[in-house]
Amino acid sequence: MAQKPSIPRGTRDFSPIEVAKRNYIFNIIKSAFQNFGFQPIETPSFENLETLTGKYGEEGDKLIFKILNSGDKVKKADLKALEDGNLARFSNSLSEKALRYDLTVPFARYVVQHQNDITFPFKRYQIQPVWRADRPANGRFREFFQCDADVVGSKSLWQEVEFVQLYDKVFSNLGLNGVTIKINNRKILSGIAEVIGAKDKLIDFTVALDKLDKIGEDGVKNEMLTKGISAEAIEKVQPLFSFSGNLDEKLAQLKGLLSSSEEGMQGISELEFVFDAINVLGLETATLDLDITLARGLNYYTGAIFEVAAPEGVKMGSIGGGGRYDDLTGIFGLKDVSGVGISFGLDRIYLVLEALDLFPETVSDKVDVLCVNFGEKEALASMRLIKVLREAGKSAELFPDNKNMKKQMNYANKRNIPYVIIIGGNELENNTCVVKNMKNGTQLEVPFDEVLTAF
Repeated sequence: MAQKPSIPRGTRDFSPIEVAKRNYIFNIIKSAFQNFGFQPIETPSFENLETLTGKYGEEGDKLIFKILNSGDKVKKADLKALEDGNLARFSNSLSEKALRYDLTVPFARYVVQHQNDITFPFKRYQIQPVWRADRPANGRFREFFQCDADVVGSKSLWQEVEFVQLYDKVFSNLGLNGVTIKINNRKILSGIAEVIGAKDKLIDFTVALDKLDKIGEDGVKNEMLTKGISAEAIEKVQPLFSFSGNLDEKLAQLKGLLSSSEEGMQGISELEFVFDAINVLGLETATLDLDITLARGLNYYTGAIFEVAAPEGVKMGSIGGGGRYDDLTGIFGLKDVSGVGISFGLDRIYLVLEALDLFPETVSDKVDVLCVNFGEKEALASMRLIKVLREAGKSAELFPDNKNMKKQMNYANKRNIPYVIIIGGNELENNTCVVKNMKNGTQLEVPFDEVLTAF
């Protein structure tokens, strides 16, 4: 007996209703992107491996899906690395391409490659799948969609303000109230590392700190120690583990801690600009909050860092994130082009909307009308009506086979089709049709040219 087929862990099939619900989210996000002036682009599903590696930190690089070389290129494999047990170098020698890990690095590559055709500041949005060789978990998949919006070519902090508003607009339009837009600044994290004497351990420090909500205070401290950060330095950041209070109190604590760091104080100033502007402009449903532990573990953020948390009561990781990256295009040869962007986690947003029962009833995969098939002549008349219905915006179809009435009605019930049109011999002779409401069982006979009045 043939083995039942399966799909790889961390991937999913989507049913018609699931696709309809995902498209609902896509359309709201896309509409907001366009409303805010962003233009669409697309990039290939895979990039040259060298384009991706070194951009996400050591942990991120481990999650890149590499594409195995084929043909004679396999001969380039570094067998010496395999003998030496250097599996990372060996696997790299087997691959020259990889599936994209996110949309930001490919976007930076796009900007550099097409810089002569772009008008700066360039505002782009991109909605495409990405792949990560992560361990699958609730809300964490190996293949998932990202919905990104970025601006390159401007250092203005008004862009950060606009992205906070964009987050708020999308989640408001989705009916998802109570989300928290967390914000931090990489300059603040760098300033903290500086004042505790761990400037050379900035990446290790921020990667560990970013895990506070996952592994707790002791776990973070132990990881910092294993990365070579001294116990004395860790003691100096003790206040961060109990960082609390309102915005003014948090900023006051930071100013006290970072008074000797010019970079850290600049980060505080940038955050204050965003908070002051949002305080004046207001938000519809979201809350903006300062989270000093927010680092996101990525090498390329240089200023603001964003992360969006789902409403309280929903167990879910971040449903959005992003930040400012002043030097990302520089690694591809284009210097002094600042960028800032955010991303929406479509799959996690879907799960949150599902958990809170926030999908509108109008979001469905339903057909509006099914025409029963009683034979060739009746079917042809039904097809004429179907053409009229479709032109009027109704979703309509003909049951393809001339089978018994009960089977066709069962089909309509299983598909939750609300209306069935019946054209039998008598109706065909009289140029009429019977429209049956499948919900309440009522029937109405109308002339062909008045069929739209029956709905």
